[in-house]
Amino acid sequence: MADSPTVVPVILCGGAGTRLWPASRPSRPKQFLPLLGERSLFQDTVLRMARLKGAGEAVVVTGQAHLEAIRRQLEEIGAEAFVIVEPEGRDSAPAMAAASSWITAAHPGAIAVCVASDHHIPDVEAFCAAAETAVAAAREGAIVTFGVRPSHPSTAYGYIELGEPLPIREGVFRLSRFVEKPDAETAAAYVQAGYLWNSGNFVFSAERLLEELDRFAPAVAEKARAAHASGRIEGRVLNLGLDFLASPKISIDYAVMEKTGHAAVAPVDYAWSDLGSWQAIHEAAARDEGGNSVMGQVRLRSSRDVLVRSSTDQLVTVLGLEQVGVVVEPDAILVCHLNSSQDVKALVDGLAPAAPAEDPELARAGQALRDWLLAGALPIWWALGADRSGGGFHEALGLDGRLAEPFRRIRVQARMAYAYAASAALGWRGPWRQAIDHALDGLESRYRRPDGLYRTLIAADGTPLQDAALLYDQAFVLIALAAAARAMPERRRALEARARELLDLVLAGFRHEAGGFVERGHLSSPPRYGLDQEGAFQCNAQMHLFEAALGWRQVGEDARWAVVADEIGDLCCSTFVDPATGALTELYDARWRPAAGEPGRILDPGHHFEWAWLLEQWSWVSGRPEGGGAAARLFAAGERGVDPARGVAMDSLDSGFAPRDRTARLWPQTERLKAAHLLARRADPGMRETYLAAARQAAQALTRYLEVPLPGLWRDQLGPDGRFADGPAPASSLYHIVAAIAEISGIRITPAPDPRKAACAS
Repeated sequence: MADSPTVVPVILCGGAGTRLWPASRPSRPKQFLPLLGERSLFQDTVLRMARLKGAGEAVVVTGQAHLEAIRRQLEEIGAEAFVIVEPEGRDSAPAMAAASSWITAAHPGAIAVCVASDHHIPDVEAFCAAAETAVAAAREGAIVTFGVRPSHPSTAYGYIELGEPLPIREGVFRLSRFVEKPDAETAAAYVQAGYLWNSGNFVFSAERLLEELDRFAPAVAEKARAAHASGRIEGRVLNLGLDFLASPKISIDYAVMEKTGHAAVAPVDYAWSDLGSWQAIHEAAARDEGGNSVMGQVRLRSSRDVLVRSSTDQLVTVLGLEQVGVVVEPDAILVCHLNSSQDVKALVDGLAPAAPAEDPELARAGQALRDWLLAGALPIWWALGADRSGGGFHEALGLDGRLAEPFRRIRVQARMAYAYAASAALGWRGPWRQAIDHALDGLESRYRRPDGLYRTLIAADGTPLQDAALLYDQAFVLIALAAAARAMPERRRALEARARELLDLVLAGFRHEAGGFVERGHLSSPPRYGLDQEGAFQCNAQMHLFEAALGWRQVGEDARWAVVADEIGDLCCSTFVDPATGALTELYDARWRPAAGEPGRILDPGHHFEWAWLLEQWSWVSGRPEGGGAAARLFAAGERGVDPARGVAMDSLDSGFAPRDRTARLWPQTERLKAAHLLARRADPGMRETYLAAARQAAQALTRYLEVPLPGLWRDQLGPDGRFADGPAPASSLYHIVAAIAEISGIRITPAPDPRKAACAS
């Protein structure tokens, strides 16, 4: 092809991002962070590779989870790239093989310059000069890696021993051998002997690399070609076929470089770092006269050689320290000696909850839902849903964006505070603090009664319509305050003080002599929706108080949060969940037996899923395996309410699991998605796939509700005939949607469960 580039930049963009925790996470690994300037490492890499002589458009090899971040970051710097998406990361050899398969088809004869997306190379000219030398050697058949001349002995890198000079190109040597990361004494000996740091970057002919893979790792080459051939092209994106999953998981060093006779190394002298630790960041960053590197609201005194970074508005002060790293994120803080920062990954691996097997379809759905939320729902509800004159949020928006509300419920205000608190952890860059305060201020000014409890219902002008204080609504105020405290740790004490005042009133006025809590306490009046006295005994309101207690148990200091959570968890496991069927009803009598008659025969699949999600978390944080067992039974019972024809959870069943109401509202789909995803984390392989299949179906169902002309709104009810009912988008659903997106994104808004504390009982 006459117009084909002679050089194709290949950028490998994967990684879990745990070495630079808490700034870097699997959901936002280090290559997408501006660690050493205004641009991210990925953006710097793209711009650096564009400077290569003869370079064409870059090829980025990544996973589905990073695709949208790559698109955004390319757009920010005005760059384009062809993106190859792996269905699952299989290490460097399969990634390079897939890129080579594409290059041989698109640009025959081109030389690939393959680099990591997260390396720091400040001298672009020196890099390009070294690459030009390596490209010339690669045209003669060599597979060249860059060996960096060490600036000091380091235990963070592997090393390369040089062989004889190659006659084909001056400045390129045979690669004698690789050695793994050494201890300090061995590293010093390597440096003294002239060994080089192994940069992990390569230059090669795509055809030559595939030939060597055919010889030494044939399964890698075979599966890469098959995944390329069966892949799906969508614009500038190639989604590799599932053949890729069968490729061995192996690095290019082990697969080829240690075996081939074509391995070569080009020694380079430019500054280079893979920024694999906070110590490496400190060494590469600009420092003051005391050797300190700071970012954010930081004050230092009598401190030398420290790194302090804060991404919050909270002031961080450091006094009298040396060689210490302090990294402050909204939900986590790291303090470490810089010499120990290589051990952060081991620390984080010990904290991380077990995760289900990677599921490409679910990952794609999760990313699409998150994009919909960040770009559509959160901005539109802040722009159109916030009542700037009266306070708080409107009850609903028509699908054309017009207001549609006959009244306003307090639960909507609390749920909107939760949604915007969650938006901070999900990465929304809008005014989430302002939105939280707007919702919380509305609670105080329009719903709080003189006795400190919160009324249920007001008119649009603020006139009270129902002055009753219901447990359900008090629980949601507590949920909102817990989420706000998690999002704004600098205000946690004030928010918990407010929550504790409300907890005092709940404990005094809503406890039931037979255990648990009632919907209408002796401080509340009049009865809810005309229910008789038995209407006070519901499991739904207690479920949300359970949710609030779990949230505050993780972010608060009052020991009563754990007591309340344990009491409700025990009551659900021992009393609410039928041991024979795994089901729970909605209404009870004063002894917590299903209510007499029709009210006691109502089963709500959505609440089964919601309880399952919460009980599984309770099992994790409390070490109570019975919670996990009850969660599994509840989920199985809820699945009996899924209509296979429409793929949706229906609104209600009778006690024999026959449909009572075949309408399917939006919110049960979110609860099914949350529960299935969380239960998959500790399930055995057989059940894990069952849960993941349910999660995939729930994600697909949820997506259907969101397909409306104005992105950011949704339909609420799907009829038995498969058609959506006309009507506005209720604001109350945003709480459910946000929680589901956070769950499948691996983000905890309030509870932070630890699966090591208990095994899930079956």
